[in-house]
Amino acid sequence: MALKAYKPVTPGTRGLVLVDRSSLWSGRPHKGLVGGKTGTGGRNVHGHITAWHRGGGHKKLYRFIDFLRNKADVEAVVERIEYDPNRTAFIALVKYTDGEYSYIIAPQRLSIGDKVVASDKTDVKIGNCMKMINIPVGTIIHNIELQVGKGAQYARSAGTYGQIIGRDSGKVIVKLSSGEVRLINGECRATIGAVSNPDQKNVNLGKAGRSRWIGRRPVNRGSAMNPVDHPHGGGEGKTKSGRQPVTPWGKPTKGYKTRRKAKPSDKFILTRRKK
Repeated sequence: MALKAYKPVTPGTRGLVLVDRSSLWSGRPHKGLVGGKTGTGGRNVHGHITAWHRGGGHKKLYRFIDFLRNKADVEAVVERIEYDPNRTAFIALVKYTDGEYSYIIAPQRLSIGDKVVASDKTDVKIGNCMKMINIPVGTIIHNIELQVGKGAQYARSAGTYGQIIGRDSGKVIVKLSSGEVRLINGECRATIGAVSNPDQKNVNLGKAGRSRWIGRRPVNRGSAMNPVDHPHGGGEGKTKSGRQPVTPWGKPTKGYKTRRKAKPSDKFILTRRKK
């Protein structure tokens, strides 16, 4: 997919850069694979805002994506590539030989008419899914499982991928996009290829309204608030806060590590991600 820049015929199109989606399916999603979706507005079960600056946005249908890929040894044909408003990656509608339809995350270079299959061991081909112990070293993968049978958890967003760089006594060594090197059970599954829409990172929304359409609300600086609202607030004119950058509740931020010490999964991380 290419990027599409616009002439500045209005203030909202000045600087606007979007992904060209002209080659994607323009109709409605497959009716049997969608459901309703209600937004939380960033609120938890108690009604308290726990994720700030969220809310509003356009109404969406949720597409049910097959992250398990547990329909073993049944070939499927890619019917179409679609846009999904719930994620940055594109999705592919596949039809199995038994007539069942399913949505999968579309990898790069997957085309309409391509055949994909999920198995314990199969051809190393874009879109095929298999156990990582059977994938050759050096292969680019996405939709990576962390626990057997749980479904893909890593490398699901636009342009992301992992790479198998080694094997070690039933486990595989995977390097992730972040630079982290991790040990994963070889019985876990992954899909061949990198996730579609790598140009998503270069998008420029052009105006505040376009952010509101996708459910992002305005972000305020703490230094622009009053002392009652934020530790950085108050003072005459523009002032430094007089303390390190903190959250509204006084916890350090901007580089402060929040990962729990002695987390059980630490033993599987061989190299930390890049700073």
